[in-house]
Order: sequence, then structure tokens, then C-alpha cells
Amino acid sequence: MTATIDTEAAAAKLAEDRTRAVRQLTELGADEFGQLTGTVDFGDAFADAGAVTAERTEVLGLVEGLKSRLDSIDHAISKIDAGTYGICERCGEMIGADRIDYRPTSRLCVGCKSSS
Repeated sequence: MTATIDTEAAAAKLAEDRTRAVRQLTELGADEFGQLTGTVDFGDAFADAGAVTAERTEVLGLVEGLKSRLDSIDHAISKIDAGTYGICERCGEMIGADRIDYRPTSRLCVGCKSSS
């Protein structure tokens, strides 16, 4: 017997995760599309251009990771809206409720994920 996925709980968790990711992007000086808004000043706090470049590179890496996370969250939300949430994108079988509870953005069941 397979446990049923609680899509309302998943939608609430995804909305909370989305809000957190957007807030973190904003704190890094980026919009929710991952574009730097220019609100972060890398100027006077650094002794040289190399330090500024290193800091900017680190921020860009963090923004890229958060943008990827946000894309995964938005994809999961769209699957809830379409009624296909919890279905493996590779084999079409149900993703286990435990996996969805642990990682609400899962696109693949454990079997397909293990073989990729």
C-alpha cells in the first residue's frame, strides 16, 4: 500500500521555501530571476580589485544556487497546479510520500534517481 501525498501540505512547504529563497536572493542583492540588482556595494570594504572580484564571484555562486532552488520549487508548484505532483518524470510511477515529504521538489522516484 502506497501512502498518499498531502499536496496541501506540500504546497504550503513549497510556498514557505519559495519565500525564504526569494528573501535570501534579495539579501544577496539579486531579484528572483537571479539578476544582480546593483544594491550590493563591493567598494570601500575591500583593499583591492582582486578581493572585490573574489567576493562578487562568491555572491554570484550563491545566487546561482538559490536561483536553481527557486526554479525547482516553481516547477513543483506548477506540477501541483497541473495535478501531476508526485509522479516520476522518468517512469511515470508515483514518487514515494516519504521522499516527497523529505524533498518536496523531487522529480524522480528513488529507483530512477538511483539509476541516473
